[in-house]
Formats: sequence, C-alpha cells, structure tokens
Amino acid sequence: MPNLSALPIQATLLTCLVMAAIAVYVPFLLVAYGRLQIGMEAIAQPRAMFVKLPPYAQRATWAHQNAFEAFVLFTAAVLMAYVTQITSPIVAGAAIAHVSARLLYPLFYVLNIPLGRSLMFAVGSLSTATLMGLSLMRVYGG
Repeated sequence: MPNLSALPIQATLLTCLVMAAIAVYVPFLLVAYGRLQIGMEAIAQPRAMFVKLPPYAQRATWAHQNAFEAFVLFTAAVLMAYVTQITSPIVAGAAIAHVSARLLYPLFYVLNIPLGRSLMFAVGSLSTATLMGLSLMRVYGG
C-alpha cells in the first residue's frame, strides 16, 4: 500500500477512489464462501438462496450492498475535490479516513458489532460530506 500522506493531494484522492472501489468487493468474498457452504444448487438462484446463507454471510451481503451505496457518494465527492483542485491536507485526510472506515465497516458488520459498524458508517459519511463541503466552499470562494 502506498504511503498516502507522501503523495500529492490529487494522487491521494485518485488512489483512495481505487481503494474504495476494491473495498466494495471485500465483503463479497465471505458471501462467496457462504454460498460454497450451501452447495452448487445456490448458483442457479442466487437471490433465492439468501435465506439459506449462514448469518455471517447474510451480514456480509448487506455490507456489500451498503458498500455500493457509499461508493457512489464517495466517488462524487472525490471527483468534486479533484476537479476543484483542493490542496488542503484535510481533503487527503478525509479521503483516507473514508477508505479506512469502509474497510473496517464490513468487518464490524460480519462480526455483528453494531456500534463499530455504525461508527465506521458515520466516519465514512462525514468524510464524504467533508470532501463535498470543501469543494463547494472552493467553488463559492468560502
């Protein structure tokens, strides 16, 4: 993993965007493992087999779905910061915090630790909002 704090802000943003895209699929590895435990008949009807999954794989499915939702907003926020060419270390910190939180989120979800999951969701959301807010401030001269 690159030392993100040593990269230029714009490179940090793009690197975090790629890492966030990869993080979307981290929980799916556990879903796939859960599917293997059910057997090959689950492949024919992947949505119908959800109720047959072990509880950890069900939670991993929900974490995977939530990761897509968070990624969409984070992508918009990163692109806003990138286009407005913000060079504040706060921007880099927000992007790194988002990726870190989104990597921990599925862990807490799968282990069924609601407080940890909620805190990681909040950190990720706040990071996205920070990127968007700073971008808007840059555009409107604030």
